[in-house]
Amino acid sequence: MARGCICCVKYMLFLFNLFFWLGGCGLLGVGVWLSVSQGSFATLSPSFPALSASNLIITLGTVVMVTGFLGCLGAIKENKCLLLSFFIVLLIILLAELILLTLFFVYIEEVRENARQDLKEGLVLYNTENNAGLRDAWNTIQREWKCCGVTNADDWSRVMQEKVVPDSCCQQSHLNCGRNASNAFWIEGCYDKAEQWVDANKHLLGTIAMCVLIIQLLGMAFSMTLYQQIHRAGKKYEA
Repeated sequence: MARGCICCVKYMLFLFNLFFWLGGCGLLGVGVWLSVSQGSFATLSPSFPALSASNLIITLGTVVMVTGFLGCLGAIKENKCLLLSFFIVLLIILLAELILLTLFFVYIEEVRENARQDLKEGLVLYNTENNAGLRDAWNTIQREWKCCGVTNADDWSRVMQEKVVPDSCCQQSHLNCGRNASNAFWIEGCYDKAEQWVDANKHLLGTIAMCVLIIQLLGMAFSMTLYQQIHRAGKKYEA
């Protein structure tokens, strides 16, 4: 009976982590593809130059892969050391998420102001050498989101020539349209657009966060259940 329970939990945990590991492989692949094919697309923040989409996805994919591998190997080998390591890794990730989330909401106004200021400082680098990634990022965002600057088009006039904005700010975009002040530019700033997008998708983002939380809790529950079952069965394993 005890052996049957162990096998049941064992294969449930293995399948759970197999999908987890495959998801990590997928994320890592997407991150590498972005890094190779969109290498010039970088972060908008001069304070965190490594904080690009590709680097974030690669990091996330690596963490998910390693965690899933620990869970898979620990389950299939019925290794208490690996199962405990898997549980501890998930616990650390969960605690880190909760701490970061708490700090974010406690200092949300400071975060917003620092983000705006950091983005504005990044505008200064728009036309400088070796910053094609930042330039491409701003052009893509302004063109896709139909926005201009951080708060408005005036942000560009403070860092570029008078009454000059990137062509991606133009409502009817064409070469050098940003040099003509009589052209119509997008009115809203990109920071406000980003906040509007988050507000419009808050239910979806909340659902995703809840699913991630449930997955983490299930992984912790499965691993600890299997750990306890193995311990009670009195089996001896090498660490």
